[in-house]
Amino acid sequence: MTLSHGRPYLAIPGPSVVPDRVLQAMHQPAPNIYGGALADTVRSIITDLKTVVRTQHQATIYIANGHGVWEAALANVLSRGDKVLVLATGLFGLGWANMAERLGAEVEILDYGNRSDIDLAQAEAVLRADTEGRIKAVMAVHVDTSTSVRNDIPALRAVMDRTGHDALLMVDCIASLGVERFEMDAWGVDVAVAASQKGIMVPPGLGFVFFNDKADAAREKVDLVSYYWDWRPRAQPEDFYQYFAGTAPTHHIFALREALDMLVHEEGVEAAWARHAKLAQAVWAAFDIWGARGPAELNIADADKRSHAVTAVRIGAPEGTALRDWVSEKAGVTLGIGIGMAPPGDPAWHGFFRIGHMGHVNAHMLLGVLGVIEAGMDALGIEHGDGALSAAARVVASA
Repeated sequence: MTLSHGRPYLAIPGPSVVPDRVLQAMHQPAPNIYGGALADTVRSIITDLKTVVRTQHQATIYIANGHGVWEAALANVLSRGDKVLVLATGLFGLGWANMAERLGAEVEILDYGNRSDIDLAQAEAVLRADTEGRIKAVMAVHVDTSTSVRNDIPALRAVMDRTGHDALLMVDCIASLGVERFEMDAWGVDVAVAASQKGIMVPPGLGFVFFNDKADAAREKVDLVSYYWDWRPRAQPEDFYQYFAGTAPTHHIFALREALDMLVHEEGVEAAWARHAKLAQAVWAAFDIWGARGPAELNIADADKRSHAVTAVRIGAPEGTALRDWVSEKAGVTLGIGIGMAPPGDPAWHGFFRIGHMGHVNAHMLLGVLGVIEAGMDALGIEHGDGALSAAARVVASA
């Protein structure tokens, strides 16, 4: 007998739950792809994307996932042989570094492992030592979904300003956009990349690159930019067909328009930030109790450095995989794997899981996930403290 029959819940850190009304918005005939209403819709979407990322500069849309816009951003600002500094705090920072290297850049990585944020003092020392200005870009991930760490991007900008270094600041906000406070212009970010499948609440397939005038000036001198990745025709198209370098992703556009109506015009971006912060605190409260008498432990110890979008948990092998399997098979909840926390094939890989709490998620959805996790620990005999669900409920009540 299983209690999993019914509507399944995907509690992984992307793709996140797509609202029913966003799915319904996609269920309409294909439109004219050369102009008319679709072009007007895309222009309204660009305006709202700028509101979400907090920029007055350029916004572009690609038919791509996050890896695609990693490459798009790099291709518009780098030439082969250019040096970049990557501040890696998890799998995705290392992934972006690998992409830069494969494009022909010289990559210096400061790797802070799986449990720490950026060491700003070390980053400052490296920038100060670069007296010839060889580093063309500093690359960082705001929230790395593998580790659930949140990096202090304004503080990183302050370091760059203090050193007087002229490198571009490039930030991956794929996991944080629409979830965490992110203010591109106020924080001095030159290039930001994001995607549709997390806090933006749209199926995977759209990627976004935001860039300012300084970044666009770098575009003048690079040799990596290609016809498809070139951001200028998308930011300043002569005709609508150039927005997407070909056929528009019509039904994703319908979905994105509906999702931005929900995020920007109904809830409001700052209210969404506050909702995600409170729900994250409820998760942490539960694990504080469970971990007081058991192996479950939040991957990031300092609450000020934890993401509001995803929580990575260390529980020991094989309990991590066993618990994920139980909650999926017996209760219909899918938790995220511990990606990047141990090498594939290493038995330690089975000691981690992640909970996504981003996008279209509310209190009853999250409390349900926490209840199922406790049921799984009971069923599997995983030791844990009592009262975790009450602690999470008190956080929700405090809202």
